[in-house]
Amino acid sequence: MFETICLIGQTVPSGGQPQQSNPMVFFVGIALFMMVFFFISSRSSRKEKQKKQQMIENLAKNDRVMTIGGILGTVVSVKDNEVIVKVDESTNTRMTFLKRAIQQVITGDDKPSLDERT
Repeated sequence: MFETICLIGQTVPSGGQPQQSNPMVFFVGIALFMMVFFFISSRSSRKEKQKKQQMIENLAKNDRVMTIGGILGTVVSVKDNEVIVKVDESTNTRMTFLKRAIQQVITGDDKPSLDERT
């Protein structure tokens, strides 16, 4: 009886050769996977870009900021494409940056860590 059950499970297609799967099914599956991956990654990238653009537009005097180089300072003035940042209170040292060089506006709760700077 066990042999009969095993033989039933082993059906051979007519012609005596095993069927080959269609290679187009494989390529369509890969293409669909790539399209879904591209859609998800572009969507998250777009959201991050939008968030950073809004942060740059809302820069104001006395905001505490961190640049992409890790320099911390306070915004003194905001011009069209530039931000003047005071980096040292005692010597009144000021540096001029492009707006796109501002990585983060630091609020009272936020303390930049080493992980955020990289």
